[in-house]
Order: sequence, then C-alpha cells, then structure tokens
Amino acid sequence: MTNHRRSAQRFVRRLANSQFDDVFNPYSDACGNHDGADAPAIRRRNLTLVLEAALTSGVDSFWIARDLGYRGGRRTGLALTDEVHLAAHGGLYGDLPLARATRGPVVAERTATTIWQVLRGLRRPVFLWNVFPFHPHEPDDAMSNRCHTRAERQACRPLLIWLLEALQPKTLVAIGRDAQIALDDLDITAQKVRHPSYGGQAEFISGMEAHYGICAAPRAAQGSLF
Repeated sequence: MTNHRRSAQRFVRRLANSQFDDVFNPYSDACGNHDGADAPAIRRRNLTLVLEAALTSGVDSFWIARDLGYRGGRRTGLALTDEVHLAAHGGLYGDLPLARATRGPVVAERTATTIWQVLRGLRRPVFLWNVFPFHPHEPDDAMSNRCHTRAERQACRPLLIWLLEALQPKTLVAIGRDAQIALDDLDITAQKVRHPSYGGQAEFISGMEAHYGICAAPRAAQGSLF
C-alpha cells in the first residue's frame, strides 16, 4: 500500500467518524429511502480513490463550495458531483472506477451540471470540496438543504487545512458568496466566483472562463461526453 493511499484512507476515516445533529454524513450514514447496499462504504471508496489520485498526480486548482446538497454529494460522496457526472469525475484522474451508492433512477443536480460544463472545457486536474463536507438539513426534512453553522464549520477546519497542505493547489476558488464568507472566517484566502444556482449560471461560467482563459463547452454537448 502506498503512502498516498494510506493518507487518503486515514482522511476518509476521519470524515466517517464525524457526527453532527441534523447532518447526513455520506461516509457513515445510510439513507433508507435511496441508498443501496453498502452505500457508505461505496462513498468512502469513491472519495478515497479520488483523493489518492489527487495526492499522487497533483492538482492545478481546488474549487470549494459551501456544503453537500441532497441531490449531489449526499448521494455520491463527492463534492459538486451528481450521479450523472460520476464517470466524468473519475476521468479527471485517468479512469477511476467510481460507483453509484444509490438505487433507482440516476439523479441530476443543476449546480453539478454547470460545474461539469466548465470542467469539461478546462481539462486539467481540479479537486472539488466543500467548506462543510457533509449534508446539513432542516431538523424535520432530511431531503432539504440548509447552511451549516459556524460551529460546524470550525469543527471541520482541520480537515480543510490538511487537504490544502497535502494537495498544494496553485489556485483556490471559492464558489459562491457563502463559501467566500466561510473561508474568510477560517482565515483562508481564495478567489471568488458567483455560485451557479439561483440565476448565477452565466456569471459563474464567464467568471471561470476569464480566470482560466477558456471557453466552456455549451450545455447541449454534455450528453455526448458525460
């Protein structure tokens, strides 16, 4: 076993051992409505494979949003990645065998669709993460999204610091105002771009195009590639 694999496994174990009220931890919790057999183990393996590959090959950029959503990372275990784009995420580092952890129809997330539209045109290794790497939800609605609290954010700061120190990205990009505010609170400096949700898709794409000097692929072309 390589040092990078051991490091990735230790990190994912730390994630799996984290527990908060009204928070779904995809690396240890199972959803009775949507998850298949061994879902937490599958999500742990997905993240371990991605992190090991990132540690081994290095990354150009580190994109960080606020927290996992119920249609995306809650199901896949990967930030800013829905089930539609699991294979594309594996392709960032070659051809990682990432797997679905849920049953039923594949679920798409609007934010993930836009994120991967830009990544398709970027064609360089990017590590995707969240300030709070779990799915916080309202007390009586597990299939809702809420913003994490400051206490939750601070509790996860050591995990984020470890990732940044281990991966040493050239560029750190905060996706959305909430992520930027959270990073400021953690004394971490990042370039900010508009979040693609709530009408921000065009501004997000143009911001990323300007930063990287690329032309993001049109949405219509996504189906043939991902």
